[in-house]
Amino acid sequence: MSDWTDAIVGERMTVDSQFNERVAASRFSSQEWGLIMTAVDFEIENPDDPDEARLVADTSNLPTIMPELENVRSQVAAMGGATGGSDGGSGSGGGLVDSIKGALGLGEGGDDGVSDEELDAAERLVQEYADELQAHLEEVGKWKQVRVAYAE
Repeated sequence: MSDWTDAIVGERMTVDSQFNERVAASRFSSQEWGLIMTAVDFEIENPDDPDEARLVADTSNLPTIMPELENVRSQVAAMGGATGGSDGGSGSGGGLVDSIKGALGLGEGGDDGVSDEELDAAERLVQEYADELQAHLEEVGKWKQVRVAYAE
């Protein structure tokens, strides 16, 4: 299935560039958005039906990386930068090893500092991105080709 995603790398770069304004207006910084996108896969629902086919974001892995957003915010704050929309958090600090362990689910237990509201906001933004990507693919005439490649 990665063949179809490899075929749209250039189109994704175009949409990424256009979507930057939307990310900037969101609660997430560009660094946080980058982390969020590492946990997302894209699928096509009903690829064989041109009228019903839809690009959807598989966000099932988002809950595993959401606690890492606080680490990103802490690192940005430590460098003197502003964050996207931090609502406080666990303040665990942590270093690179702690970040990696947390991303793999090997961190210590306890409050992960992730609210359902923040997870919902990430899921909505990711689906908005998927909708924009599909619209772009349709606009440049590549949507049918992508659907066919996905179905194979």
